[in-house]
Amino acid sequence: MTTINIRDFISGAGFGRFHVGMLFWACFIITFDMYDLVVYGSVLPVLMKEWGLGPVEAGAIGSYGLFGMMVGAILFGILADRFGRKRMLTASIVLFSAATALCAVAPGPVEFSVLRALGGLGIGGILPSVIAMLTDYAPKNRASSLVAVVMCFFSVGGILAAFVAMVLLPSFGWHSVYWVALIPLLFLPFMTKYFLDSPAMLLEQRRFDELRSALSKVNGRALPAEVEFTGLQEKEPGSPVGALFKNRRALGTLMIWVAFFMCLLMVNGLTTWLPKLMVEAGYAMGSSLTFMIVLNVGAIVGTLVLGRLADKWGVKRVLVPMFAISAVSLALLGFGNNMGVLLLLVALTGACTMGSQNISYAFVSQYYPSFMRSTAIGLASGVGRMGAIVGPMFGGVLLTLSLPVEMNFLFFAIPGLVAALAFLFVPLSRGKGRAAGSEVAAEEAPASAS
Repeated sequence: MTTINIRDFISGAGFGRFHVGMLFWACFIITFDMYDLVVYGSVLPVLMKEWGLGPVEAGAIGSYGLFGMMVGAILFGILADRFGRKRMLTASIVLFSAATALCAVAPGPVEFSVLRALGGLGIGGILPSVIAMLTDYAPKNRASSLVAVVMCFFSVGGILAAFVAMVLLPSFGWHSVYWVALIPLLFLPFMTKYFLDSPAMLLEQRRFDELRSALSKVNGRALPAEVEFTGLQEKEPGSPVGALFKNRRALGTLMIWVAFFMCLLMVNGLTTWLPKLMVEAGYAMGSSLTFMIVLNVGAIVGTLVLGRLADKWGVKRVLVPMFAISAVSLALLGFGNNMGVLLLLVALTGACTMGSQNISYAFVSQYYPSFMRSTAIGLASGVGRMGAIVGPMFGGVLLTLSLPVEMNFLFFAIPGLVAALAFLFVPLSRGKGRAAGSEVAAEEAPASAS
């Protein structure tokens, strides 16, 4: 009987047509994931006028989506490890697409807010399953690069929302912008061909035919009917949530949560307040918006470059110095007065803050065994969303204190240092696995499929 080590089999497979398809549809999903989240900002002026919304009420409606994302990341992350990533990913797409599209027929702000929150649940549920799935089936030294490519499409979704609003709003009204959210549902039958449950779940549940089919797709050739599977860490008793704190993972889990909270506090606070901070520093509004563009371009380039470096050197070895550099570049922004130098610092800040945050998901995905991977990503993302909510408030408090501009940037740099230290103290266990270097490669007893 043929014996297949699943980890070695997947790692040794080349980057084939199936990987291309999986990556394409993951990028497609993430694009609309972000579209559905940020399209509210594109139609906000129209809604405020039509429904008579004040700034406070309009801001509250916007926050419901973020709150839904936080809950959705945690909830769907846990459910994906219990019921399968394919089911939860499909459910998340249906939920966020349908809820966002139904916003087009909401009769008032109350119903609109409820739909925004429901859509946020689905939006939050996408990342835990997508990133875990890509990591499960990535060829050797490709996992971080695949995650990096996917994370860049958040920016594409933001651009798409602005473009669609520019084209549709003047002629068809704000409702038409929300009907666009139905597009993912039209392509769902094509996507699901590339959605796979984790090999660990298929093996544990003795779904050998599905496991053979999944591995055949990855490798491009059929597997024999009689085969023994080895090479995956056996599922631990108890819930995946409890497993985050067992087997010497507690310190790593807590440090990852601290890092994610600080990362997203810094990123969201910076993206919210950078134009205002630069105006306070004496630059015109046009120049300040240029800084935002450069920040996001730096984030995209940084994500792709750091993803490749992480596959080569290890994610932790990349994240710790990059977050430290982000703190230094942020602090120096308050002291610069040469436009060329400032633009360089802003680009470096985008690469080392937003870019590093994107690669942080790859770290979490590779740090934990497959059976608890979606749970780990979901909880880290949920804790990070708390930081994302705090970030804009943190910046607002700084501005009310009327501190010198240099001090504002110094305070924004502090979370970067804390994130660097937190990742530094994440322990890497023996039996170093892929780029993160932590997943134990202990083999379970062979499982036979015949």
